[in-house]
Formats: sequence, structure tokens, C-alpha cells
Amino acid sequence: MKRNSVLGTAQFLLVLLGIVMILIGAIFSPKFLLPPILTGIGFIIIAWAFKSMKR
Repeated sequence: MKRNSVLGTAQFLLVLLGIVMILIGAIFSPKFLLPPILTGIGFIIIAWAFKSMKR
């Protein structure tokens, strides 16, 4: 696999995992949980960094 395809795949998986973590913390938990939401946002920021490395 080429570098861009590996970074693209990792970026997609990080964004997907980040969105799922945000949903778990905000919607599916019995009360509002902040740590999963912050971790999900962190995953999305890491995916953004991977996107900038793809160039």
C-alpha cells in the first residue's frame, strides 16, 4: 500500500471511531459523560493531522 492510502484509511477509521465515541458519551449513556466526548474530539484532531501529512 502506498503512503497516501494508508494515511487515508487511518484517517477514515479515526474519524469514524471519534464520532462513535462522541455518540456514546452524549447520547447512549445514562447521563452525559465528558471523557468519551473529549477523546472522540481528540481522535478527530489526530485524523486532521494525518490529512495534513498526506500532501
